[in-house]
Amino acid sequence: MTDVKEFGEKLFANLETVFIGKRAALDLITVGLLCQGHLLIEDVPGVGKTVLARTLAKSLGCAFNRLQFTPDMLPSDVTGTSIFNQENHKFEFRPGPLFGQIILADEINRATPKTQAALLEAMEERQVTVDGITHILPRPFMILATQNPIEYEGTFPLPEAQLDRFLLRLRLGYPSLSEEIRVLENQQLQHPIETVSAIISAQEVLQAAAAVKTVFVSPAVKRYIVDLVQRSRQHSDIYLGASPRGSLALFRSAQARAALLGRAYVLPDDVKALAGAVLAHRIIVNPAARLREVTAERLVQELLLAVAVPGGTFTA
Repeated sequence: MTDVKEFGEKLFANLETVFIGKRAALDLITVGLLCQGHLLIEDVPGVGKTVLARTLAKSLGCAFNRLQFTPDMLPSDVTGTSIFNQENHKFEFRPGPLFGQIILADEINRATPKTQAALLEAMEERQVTVDGITHILPRPFMILATQNPIEYEGTFPLPEAQLDRFLLRLRLGYPSLSEEIRVLENQQLQHPIETVSAIISAQEVLQAAAAVKTVFVSPAVKRYIVDLVQRSRQHSDIYLGASPRGSLALFRSAQARAALLGRAYVLPDDVKALAGAVLAHRIIVNPAARLREVTAERLVQELLLAVAVPGGTFTA
């Protein structure tokens, strides 16, 4: 897994030239990239969500498209539409902004449910069907969706089916005092994103993603993953637990984390480190628990304490 580790270190170094002091968030984004998954970034305005997506796309030399969701946006504004060509008397498909590689779905919860649903097929099957014709999306394909957790006026909460399609949910948070001073210094003359160049090719991303799938996961760790997810369906404070897609997401993201750390095998620590980001947005807290201000993140931590960590050997 040396190649994957080098891949991660090279990407981290490039991202940190623009995005300062958020190594934990960059780790999760790299895990998502290696798993070919989608990320939901939930944070207040102004902390760098858009800059992060643009920097990632430039670092990979990938096509970057931005979707600014609004209540009046239509599904065809996302996927594209067929237009009649009067010269050849045929309908021609004009692809929408979804036909890119790194897609920023900005303020996704401002779009209506009908428009949000236009992303479902693309997120799961990497294809879009318009007028009965299926169009394959380019690879790698990754959606970075953002939403503001504070402002709810004029928004439409994401349905469970869509939340479940996001591999990870993360928050960036505010920078520290010293980090914010560095941000000011770095942008005094020009924005550092202007100097970012591609240091990894799209083909290298696909090769690293294929290598991640070969990371060994012992039967004990697989059982640990499934035990955590099944306990989420039995907890008294949880109305709806994580689906089998949650088990797969935790399995694959643990492989990616192990590979980024240079290991060819997954440890229970990999699962524990990623459980909150993978599972918290997949479970629904029941109304009585919400009144007690119980959060999904707290419940995931309770599950980690309740399920016994396996011992023994985890290498092949």
